[in-house]
Amino acid sequence: MANTKRQLFLKRRMRVRNKLRKMGTGRPRLSIHRSNKNIHVQLIDDLAGKTLASASTLEKALGVVGKNNKDAAAKVGTAIAERAKKAGVEDVVFDRGGFLFHGKVKALADAAREGGLKF
Repeated sequence: MANTKRQLFLKRRMRVRNKLRKMGTGRPRLSIHRSNKNIHVQLIDDLAGKTLASASTLEKALGVVGKNNKDAAAKVGTAIAERAKKAGVEDVVFDRGGFLFHGKVKALADAAREGGLKF
């Protein structure tokens, strides 16, 4: 029986998460969620179970409300890098979830790297 797109996505997401657990070594996780209309990113400390910082295209301060393109992703990436610095975090593990490292996800990651995050 063929797998559905959702089943393949979930399988890919778990494969990525399991690799991150092995190589994470206590670093916070930069987790991305991309929907059809918005992009969300969180900086999560898995040991404490807390979110250290977050950014989204839903924030009016970023000026990209409701947009889901590469420019919006880059703005969210720079915002999360600034907030991570305020939280005292520089080294993170990049969790792309089940999304491919291409397009919007890559634009967000590149902007976060330019902002000072190391992953």
